[in-house]
Parts: sequence; C-alpha cells; structure tokens
Amino acid sequence: MKTLKQELKRRLFGLLGKDPEAVVISVCSGDAARARAMIEEFRRLVPDRRHFEIGPQEGGVWRIYLKLRREFRAYRIGQAAVLFDGDGAHRPLRIAACLLAPRRILAFNKGLERHHPRLSAWIASWLFLRGVPLDRIFLRPWWLCPWKRDRSVVPTDCRILEGRPVSPLRPRVAVLSPYFPYPLSHGGAVRIFHLLREAARRFDIFLFAFTESGQPLETAPVLEFCARVILVPKPRYREPRWSSLSPPEVNEYRSPVMRRLLAAARREHAIALLQVEYTQLASYGGDILVEHDVTFDLYRQLHEQRRTLASWWDLARWRRYERRALRRFRRVVVMSGKDAGMLGAPHVVAIPNGVDLERFRPAPEPEAVGLLFIGSFRHFPNVIAYRFFAEEVWPLIRDEFPGMTVTVVAGPGLLTFWREATGLAAPSPDPRIRMLEFVRDVRPLYEEASLVLVPTLVSAGTNVKVLEAMAMERAVVSTSSGCAGLGLTHGASVWIADTPEDFAAGIRRLIRDPDLRRSMAKAARRQAEQHFDWRRLGAEQRRLWAEPRPPGVAVRPAGIPDLEEIAAIQAASPEASNWRPESYLEHRCLVALNGGRVAGFVAWRELGEGECEILNLAVAPALRRQGLARTLVRQVLAVSEGPVFLEVRKSNRAAVNLYEGLGFQQIGTRPKYYPHPPEDGIVMRFQSC
Repeated sequence: MKTLKQELKRRLFGLLGKDPEAVVISVCSGDAARARAMIEEFRRLVPDRRHFEIGPQEGGVWRIYLKLRREFRAYRIGQAAVLFDGDGAHRPLRIAACLLAPRRILAFNKGLERHHPRLSAWIASWLFLRGVPLDRIFLRPWWLCPWKRDRSVVPTDCRILEGRPVSPLRPRVAVLSPYFPYPLSHGGAVRIFHLLREAARRFDIFLFAFTESGQPLETAPVLEFCARVILVPKPRYREPRWSSLSPPEVNEYRSPVMRRLLAAARREHAIALLQVEYTQLASYGGDILVEHDVTFDLYRQLHEQRRTLASWWDLARWRRYERRALRRFRRVVVMSGKDAGMLGAPHVVAIPNGVDLERFRPAPEPEAVGLLFIGSFRHFPNVIAYRFFAEEVWPLIRDEFPGMTVTVVAGPGLLTFWREATGLAAPSPDPRIRMLEFVRDVRPLYEEASLVLVPTLVSAGTNVKVLEAMAMERAVVSTSSGCAGLGLTHGASVWIADTPEDFAAGIRRLIRDPDLRRSMAKAARRQAEQHFDWRRLGAEQRRLWAEPRPPGVAVRPAGIPDLEEIAAIQAASPEASNWRPESYLEHRCLVALNGGRVAGFVAWRELGEGECEILNLAVAPALRRQGLARTLVRQVLAVSEGPVFLEVRKSNRAAVNLYEGLGFQQIGTRPKYYPHPPEDGIVMRFQSC
C-alpha cells in the first residue's frame, strides 16, 4: 500500500514537473553569523530532507521573487526558514521568501527563537516578526484577561541571617536593596557594600535584599558588618511591559512579604531610619532614597535615540513616577552634582561613587597592547555601550593593531541579560575579544590592560569602573556621559570621544603615545586620591544618617559669620570650656540652626589614627533640653572613624548624663583641668566597635 502511494505521488508530481520529495530552504535574510546559526539549528530540526541555502539577494521584492521561483520551479518546498532580525537591508528578500512559500514559513527572530506565522494568530505572528521575544508574546494584562493562566508569582518565603551582635551604643538603620550586594560584580554592589561597611562603624545595619532564582550568594563578607540580613525572593512578573501606569521595573519588585518584614523590623527593633537603594523601590517609602541613576534621564536619552511610541511611554511613566517619589523622602542621594542639579530640589545631596585606594594600587603597564571593558550586562546601558564598541569602533582599529586584544567583564548571567536587552542569542564571537562573566578580582585585568574603555552612550551618575581605572593608573577613553561627574579633563586626565570615529582615534592616539597615556593616568590617580576615597565618602554617609530629625533644625559647618553668635553662646555657658571662637575654625566646627539662627555648636579636632577630641559643646540656654546637644554630638560620632574623647566638669551632671546616654564611658580624671572656677575634669571615651 505504501509503495502504491509513493508511486502515485511520484507520477503526480512528475506530471507537474516537480521532484516528489519536499525540500527545505534556509533564507539568509540578516546578520551572517546569526544566519549561519539559524541554518545549523534548522538542519538539526529537519535532518532527513534535502537542504538549500539562499544567500543575500540584490534588487526589489518582485525581482528576487521571480528569480527564486525560477530556481525552485522543479522542487516542492516543504518548509522555509527565514531570519527576521530587524535588518532593513534584507527586507525585500524576506517578503520574496514569504511569497514563494506563504504557508511553509518558519520564522526565526534575533534570539533564534522560531515561530510559524499564521493568519489565525495574526497578532502573535505580527508581534514576533516585530521582534517581541516569544516568551512575552502571549502575555495579557490581568485587567483585560482576568482568567489568564500565566500570572505573576509572588514568593512568600524569606531567609533571615544573623550577623554581628547589635549594640545599645549604635543607632539602628534599615537598608532596602533590589539585590544582595555581594559578590562585587557590578558598580551598584561595589557602592552599597563599601558605604555600608564604612557606616557600620557607628550604626547597626539591617539589610533587606531581593534575591533571584539560581543566584549564588556569598553572605559572610556582608554579615561581618551587618547586624541582620533579610533575603526575599524577587517576584516573577508576568505582565506586558506596556500594560501598567507604573514602570514595569517598579512592578517587578512589589512584594507584600518584603513590606511586612520591613514594618515588623522597624517596630520590633526600634530602627531609626530606612534607606532605599534605587528608584524602582521608592514605593516602599522611607527616609532616604539613593538614586544610583536619575532614571527618567536614562529613558530620556533612550527616547532621543529611538523615537518610538514604546520609548515615549517608558519615559512618560518614569518621569511621572520618579518626580512623585522624590517628594516622599526626607533626603535624596545622587551620584554627582550634575544629577543634583537635574533634580533641582533642596533636599537632594550628592555622595559620589568611590574606590578602595588601598586595594586598587598603581601597577606597571604590560608590554602587550590590551583594551579592557568592564560593565555588567545586568545594567542595560552597558549592553548598549558594548554594542557601540564592538559593532562601530572595533572594526575601525581591529586590522590596524593586529596584536591588540580586548577583555570584556560582563558579569554573571551575561547571556540572560544580553538576550533581555537585545533579543539576540549571544554577542557575535571574535577570537580577539575575550568575554568573561563574574570575575572575583578585577585588579589583574587592569594590570594587563593598556587602556580602559567606557563607551557609554546612555548613562547617569558616576561610573565605578572609571574610578577603579583612575586608582590603578590606567588611561581611560570614554564618552562624555561615561566619565561625567568625576572632574576629569579631556587630554589631561581622560580622553573623551562621542562618535565611533573619534573613539577609535582616541584609542589610536593613546596606544601610539605612551608618554601622554601615562601622564593622563597619573593625573587621574591624583584626582581619585583627592575626592573618591571610600573612607571619606563613608563619613558623608554616616553624617547623613545622623542628621537631625526635629523639624526646623539644621546642622552645617561653621563659618566666620557665625563667630559672634558662637561667642555669645559660649559666654552664656560657664560650665563649658572657654576657647577663642576663632580657633574653632582651625579645627572642625558645626553649628545647629533653629529658625535660621545659631542655637548651638560643637568643635572637635582630629588626633591621628582615626581618633578625635571634642573641644567644646554648648547650646543657647533658652533652647536647651530640645535635643540640640545630642544631635550635634551624634554628627561628630557619625563622621569619626575611631574613638572620640572629651573632658567634662565633674559637677556638670547634665552633660555627663548626656554623654553616657550616647555611649561614652568614664576612663579617668584630670585634676584642676578647668581654671575658672578650678575643678577636676572627667575624661570620657566613645568607641562603638
């Protein structure tokens, strides 16, 4: 029976002039490397058929169609694989292939996902051909399809890890992060880790962080300085990107479990302050919001490049959400003065990113010429930056320097984040480009490099990778946005270029001029030493956490115009020390303002090895017992790194009680220390760690 059927089939197609056995064709209508991968995948899917490959064609749709029809007149096409990767140059070939075998098309997208276009499912087919990943094509918003099966999933479990013991001498602060800040695989983790470690000198930290499925966690380094770490799995968000008024990045982190744990911890552990890292978590509320990027500025830059309805909708949502979020926090921290000016609000303060100057020390340059790109693909601007370099800059210099290599550190899960950002399966391979995921210690890579590349087209804040290169004395070629906010000067401490041609010219110039390259690197190291040491920035973080909470009270450094009021307060406080007010400005002095007038002051000096000594503390008599003295002392404790000493009159029980309540301990006496009237001084010391 089977033989008879085959014979009839052979005779029928013989009358039509066609081969009775169906063939399959692969249409290379896109990037050559991607097309080759599609062909190999198609051969694995259909191994028992004769395969034909159709390369790029010239001419219009009908010309290509007629040519293909002549070539395949003698064949019956069983299936045709066609690449739809968005390359407009191959659009006529795609249309011609669809006309040639309209019901036999197997479409491949940029990520080499495949789909059979059907009129019966024209919306899904249209979305697929437009480049929407297959995983998201069939998503429907909950408000339109309440019966849908593919719903968002919010985990209900959590992990609570105990760190160092809490102390009654240290105020307690909660920090909320969208990820666990270790390992130090990207700039955000580096910043959070180092600033929390510095702040832990004076505060007990309760860290709340989201985790992702399959993410390896190394908690020990963080538990060394955090009192407690609370880990909550990140929700699995399954809604179309366009379907919500809030940005989807915000919706991805909505977790009733996290909200409940935060409220319980603040209530049970008397947590004085909540700091929220990243704008997408601002809906949780709190006291301080850290904007690692001014997010609506990132989407503004993207919209200016793309000019699509989707990019406009992303920008509109982020601008609306972010501006509302800023008003909910007592303080907003940004990465640079540029970002602070962009937000234009009085409660915004800049604490820039920093670098560990002890760990990142200068090293001699290697003999081999190597370029280094560091940027986690988790942060989509780094994907855009890498594509700018690999697709537009690298081809201009690749053949000119045959021995040059490029090392790329893209962070863990690079292929996952690459696919999410580009829709492509993987970066195009190049034998001279080494792609690395997580690297525990990047210092050897800086040592191997001649130049560090920061080809960032979309950026805000300040880049940690630039700071590390500065500390390692490696010259940097960067776009304007890549090195913004760091005080670097083109041609002196950095090479700035914003077009592919200028970027390639900068690399070319610095590779051929080692003297200029080294002088720029040394100037950049000096800039890092002066402004970007984590220890100094950590003191700014502690000072921010110790800011006074009572309304109408502000604390700032004292200046010459304040000396008259400081002298009056000191004269009205005979129990305090009696120094020349002018001498306070030779050391460090803060004033507390109430209603815009100086209500009190504290002066102290550094003794070396992190130690300091409070010289004098006084509050105007009419404004005492309102917490001003406590606020001023806490500011000193927040910025000091080691023990803090002071002397107080033995008879001044109010001051002794104040200091003991803040954690000072009596360690000795100094006979006849105070002259007017003569009295012993009690020596006290504060040391929290």
